[in-house]
Amino acid sequence: KVWIIQLPNVSTILGTNFWSLSPYKQGRIFEKLGICKEVYFIRTLLHGIPPWNDANLFIEDLKFAKVSVRVYHPKVPSAGQRRGVLYLHGGIGQIGSIGMYERVCRFIARRSDSVVVCVGYRLAPEHPYPTQFWDCLTATVHFMTTAEDYGVDPTRIIICGDSSGGTLAAAVCQTLVGRTDLPKARAQIILYPFLQGVDFNLPSYQQNGSVPLLLKKRTLTLGMQYLNKDVSLMKGILEGSHVPEDLKLKFSKWLSPDNIPMEFKIRGYKPPASATYSKELHTLAKPVFETTFSPLLAEDAIIRQLPETFILTCEYDVVRDDGLLYKKRLEDNGIPVTWYHIEDGFHGALFLIDCGYISFPCAKRAMLNVVNFIKGL
Repeated sequence: KVWIIQLPNVSTILGTNFWSLSPYKQGRIFEKLGICKEVYFIRTLLHGIPPWNDANLFIEDLKFAKVSVRVYHPKVPSAGQRRGVLYLHGGIGQIGSIGMYERVCRFIARRSDSVVVCVGYRLAPEHPYPTQFWDCLTATVHFMTTAEDYGVDPTRIIICGDSSGGTLAAAVCQTLVGRTDLPKARAQIILYPFLQGVDFNLPSYQQNGSVPLLLKKRTLTLGMQYLNKDVSLMKGILEGSHVPEDLKLKFSKWLSPDNIPMEFKIRGYKPPASATYSKELHTLAKPVFETTFSPLLAEDAIIRQLPETFILTCEYDVVRDDGLLYKKRLEDNGIPVTWYHIEDGFHGALFLIDCGYISFPCAKRAMLNVVNFIKGL
């Protein structure tokens, strides 16, 4: 006997309005129906359509000490060794992939005439935090020690990342300052990065809490899932109840809204009410104070050894002020910083570079600034 099973159309089950919902809402519906976890749905949806073959680049998939990478090498012969760019993708440790960032990495490789390595670090929840950091560090160390095999000058390696990939890039750079057995990173490029889990009431969180693509509550929900923590902790963390007084005092010199220029408070800012400290919440939320999750909390002794830095911020982005605060910390410690602010930008805009009609002009402007910075190194 032959059995023919006809599966119902998703729209029939969920209604025609399903496809008008945000990917996160769609994912939550799939999870509640028992079809798949929300994060798996979003991964599939955002993986995107791969671009055409690029006649200007050699592209190969490799392993750097068991970590998956994709290497983009310009075909045009070079008179000498090229710059190397390690790209650590975003996705809050759960969503991104090499394929998702194919266009971004091709753009950088072509426009800057650099060898680009995109790191396919393992994702949570299958591989719990901080696996993502260790994979990125492992791939970086491997590339630094074998750079010449790829025609790259080991003294001109740039570590780059966007969103949570910017978190990883900053954390990797901080870790490398203590490695005397490796060449120093030439620069770090951090693009609209998440850099601290202490204060979720900075001006940018208040102003952009409901602005797509990264909503305030969504940021913390994904952050808790990344750390394998119960999302019920979110309310107390949003209020700041996870931070004891001694740490508030210590971090205030780095995270104070007073360190943010007044021009970024014009759209509104109200100092939050003092939160009641919860020792239990602090214990449960301890990973948010680790510099692999919150690089902005690193000590000055580390910060002052960091390489030249490019920071990109977007006006309509909840983590805008993380970038502004890190910029100030770096400059206060004598680190040269090139800063580019997209006044009409939003979180995740770069992901749509070179996507035809759905590309955003602000993404092209931002990426050209990144490329110009790389070419100047």
